[in-house]
Amino acid sequence: MSRSFVIGILIVASVLLSTFSFYGWQIFKTPNLQTDEGDKDFELLIPRGATFKTVMDSLDAHHVVHDKMSFRFLARFMKYTDNVKNGRYIIKKEMNNQDAIRKLRSGAQDPMKLTFNNIRLKDELIAKLGSKFEFGPQTLDTLLKDPRVCERYGFDTTTIMCMFLPNTYEFFWTTSATNFLDRMGKEYKKFWTPERQQKAKDMGLTQTQVQTLASIVESESKKNDEKPRVAGVYWNRLQRGMLLEADPTLVFALRDFTIRRVLNVHKLIDSPYNTYRFKGLPPGPINLPTLSSIDAVLNHENHDYLYFVARSDFSGYHTFAKTYEEHLNNARIYHAELNKRGIMK
Repeated sequence: MSRSFVIGILIVASVLLSTFSFYGWQIFKTPNLQTDEGDKDFELLIPRGATFKTVMDSLDAHHVVHDKMSFRFLARFMKYTDNVKNGRYIIKKEMNNQDAIRKLRSGAQDPMKLTFNNIRLKDELIAKLGSKFEFGPQTLDTLLKDPRVCERYGFDTTTIMCMFLPNTYEFFWTTSATNFLDRMGKEYKKFWTPERQQKAKDMGLTQTQVQTLASIVESESKKNDEKPRVAGVYWNRLQRGMLLEADPTLVFALRDFTIRRVLNVHKLIDSPYNTYRFKGLPPGPINLPTLSSIDAVLNHENHDYLYFVARSDFSGYHTFAKTYEEHLNNARIYHAELNKRGIMK
């Protein structure tokens, strides 16, 4: 074998080695996921029992993988095809095959931020929160409508809403429905510190009653600096044995949240939530009150106001009155502005 032939073989082998090494490097390290324009990451949800085909179908449907052949090859090489784990995984912009597959294979799912507020009805809560998890709304619906489950957390099927305090929480998508409720129960107990419990006790109210009153305050005012004054009005009415006459309770009873102007006909509804007919607090909250509204009740202003009406400038603030005559005058000004703006219902 001639020396030149050997050199030629070595050169060819070197080229082939370099070529395969470069291709191998490309398979492992070259950005291959989320390589299109835009800077958004992709949320990959892999349900329990999913196969590698399920994963690829999802990635294909959203055009996440640029070179699918190299991704499939490395997935087999790294033994991911038989080790698919359910979960929520964030596929970063320009992620390479190796990092993506290593993440998916290890089951290193990403937690999600769960934020909820502005919820009025239990069915609304079930739909909004249940849809964020793998277990789905139906499982949560079954649990929250089961008296035994609600009792386990110290509530009934009407007051269980109180356990869900509006805030931002971190969960894994695969969290079970029971573990989700356990966490909400812990957050509820954490919020109700001994100091807050004592304040409720001093008012002669249960924690649920405080939150029920807070839900009315929440509906009446979105201004945190005004909420303690609004709470003080309702507290004064409760102390005097007066009807609360809270318009938001009528809206809740009617289940018509488009109402902007409560009329006398609305006050005729036969419902325990009609505070124009029944004294005291309604049987449960009419929404999920924010933490600021709950604290506004516990730290309500001490004053002599018994009435209030929205300001005619529609600023979101209210005009307060100590006498009914003064209140009627304030109400006339506000109603005149409603008429001027054509708001009749």
